[in-house]
Amino acid sequence: MSVWTAIMAVLLLSLSLTSHAATRVEGVRVWPAPDHTRLVLDTEGQVAHNIFSLENPSRLVVDLKNTALKAEFDKLDLSGSPIRRIRSAPRNGSDLRVVLDLKSKIKPRSFQLEPNEQYGHRLVIDLIDEDGSRLEKASKPTVTQESGGKRDVIVVIDAGHGGEDPGAIGPRGTREKDVVLKMAKNLAKLINDKPGYTAKLTRTGDYYIGLRNRTLLARKYNADLFVSMHADAFRTPQPKGASVFALSQRGATSETARWLAQSENRSDLTGGVSLDGRDDMLAGVLLDLSMTASINASLGVGSSVLGKLGSVAKLHKSGVEQAAFVVLKSPDIPSILVEAGFISNPTEEKNLSTEWYRNRLANAVMKGIDEYFRKTPPPGTLLAWEKQQKGGSSVSHYRIQRGDTLSGVARRNQTTVSELMQFNGLRDDRVMVGQTIRIPAS
Repeated sequence: MSVWTAIMAVLLLSLSLTSHAATRVEGVRVWPAPDHTRLVLDTEGQVAHNIFSLENPSRLVVDLKNTALKAEFDKLDLSGSPIRRIRSAPRNGSDLRVVLDLKSKIKPRSFQLEPNEQYGHRLVIDLIDEDGSRLEKASKPTVTQESGGKRDVIVVIDAGHGGEDPGAIGPRGTREKDVVLKMAKNLAKLINDKPGYTAKLTRTGDYYIGLRNRTLLARKYNADLFVSMHADAFRTPQPKGASVFALSQRGATSETARWLAQSENRSDLTGGVSLDGRDDMLAGVLLDLSMTASINASLGVGSSVLGKLGSVAKLHKSGVEQAAFVVLKSPDIPSILVEAGFISNPTEEKNLSTEWYRNRLANAVMKGIDEYFRKTPPPGTLLAWEKQQKGGSSVSHYRIQRGDTLSGVARRNQTTVSELMQFNGLRDDRVMVGQTIRIPAS
């Protein structure tokens, strides 16, 4: 009986020690961004925690239950962040208290992330700068406006992923977030060097921006085009080739419902269209028209970009694909997503790691964008003025026949649906038998 008692005591002690074994904080990273700073703690598993702010001086306190510290806070580079220093100490015997001494007021937010390809369990603490937000600064007009309606075409370039989100990772460890940021910067330089264009980047460094905030930035910058740069991946190394995506109709339908459901969206559409004060049916019709025009324009510019990419890289698909990517869901801004290649393919991973290949891809994307806007320049731009000077007022007229579609007429006349809509003052791509439309000189 005494033997069993001893065995049970050992088992109970073992269970007690196991249940009270502290979760360790094994690593720490800081990702400063223009409108927030992200502090990430690598933990062995999920950890119960609580955060609260203190003032005079400003501090953020993070209490972690049953946690021990194995990382070193004093080796962190805190430059560019609102954090002055980080202190820590054990609390209540088995807990850990972390104190962030702050330079300015912030709004804190915390959540936990599951393991991914690169990291294990993580506790994420966002320090949001509500006063100095990049999104607020971007609300000031960024359009280069000259007399006589010769403004620049604004292209917003979005480097996918960033910060704690590495994106796809190649066999040699190449990270998508790094490749696409370099490519986005290359593309921005090419665009800014081209007369009549201005480029803006959604991110300029290694930090993460929420998907909705990326499209919000495009709207704040008054974008004529949104281009999101990515590098694809697959579970096997064989697939390869570049792709271009536009929004699918399914994605457009879900986004229409979301916009109608959120009252703050009602007055947020650009291009002179406002849903404010409209009943749901009329607002839905207006939004559908805007979304249809945006998708048509996206397909047009996507086709031009894909054609140019095909001259420097293998294409995964011969046509523009459509999907419900969140970053493509601006109802009033033509948006495309460029997959530069498969980073999971060893050859393409090697190519994407080289500057010469990224430059070739960026040049191809730029040429595609320029080809599209030369044919279909937004009103009031330098490109529109130059086209008018070259083309004069030479037009032809066509009477719509039974079975005609605007896209079919556009193809036969080597123009685009968007250009025909703009040239004829059409609000959507629907035409009626007997209707006469003007065809611009090519």
